[in-house]
Amino acid sequence: MSEKAVKKLLAVFAHPDDESFICGGTLAKYASMGVEITLVSATKGEMGRRMGNPPYVNRETMPDIREKELRNACEALGIQNLIFFGIRDKMVEFYDSESLISKIGVLMDEINPDVVLTFHEVLGGHPDHCAIGKATTTAFHRSKQPGSLYFISFGDMMNAPERFGYTKQDIVKIDVRHKLEAKLAAFRAHRCQTEMDEWVWEADSAALAHFGKYEYFIKGNQTMISKTADDLF
Repeated sequence: MSEKAVKKLLAVFAHPDDESFICGGTLAKYASMGVEITLVSATKGEMGRRMGNPPYVNRETMPDIREKELRNACEALGIQNLIFFGIRDKMVEFYDSESLISKIGVLMDEINPDVVLTFHEVLGGHPDHCAIGKATTTAFHRSKQPGSLYFISFGDMMNAPERFGYTKQDIVKIDVRHKLEAKLAAFRAHRCQTEMDEWVWEADSAALAHFGKYEYFIKGNQTMISKTADDLF
């Protein structure tokens, strides 16, 4: 892929592990296809409740440990660029929204991404997820980005989008069957967060069986209506 033809994806999430646990297969897939991926983690996850098993992490060591784990996960998935916003975990919803929108908008202008991934501001679940998703969505529209905006979703919930007010035409379904090994490696990179999940540490064949074959994304801007149902680009 020539430099001019390189496609770019910007993922703006809240915590280390969001990228791996929710859409790691998709990120690994596009990275392997030559897409340049930039990941923003708004926080370092320093308020996470999981401390390893047996516990070996405390509040003072957690930021550095989780940063290192995220860097290892990025390597496993093929993510080239990692940016931390330095917002305290569980405080994203209280961060000055205009400052956050501006920061994300500047980044979009610098990168000029073809695809932006973030959380849905309502369906994101955790307040930090919803807050970063709302700010990213506002930044995307304010800066009149020419690319495509998608909201990530959990598991196979969007296999039945009608339950959430969407239709099949609103959803992109990515086949990640050939990238599950990379996704598992990323899960294991987030060691202090996954050691309590025994299945992650089973033999590879058994652990891989826990993953779904597809990851689902909600189309976030109206210009995408005619795009294909199995590709983000």
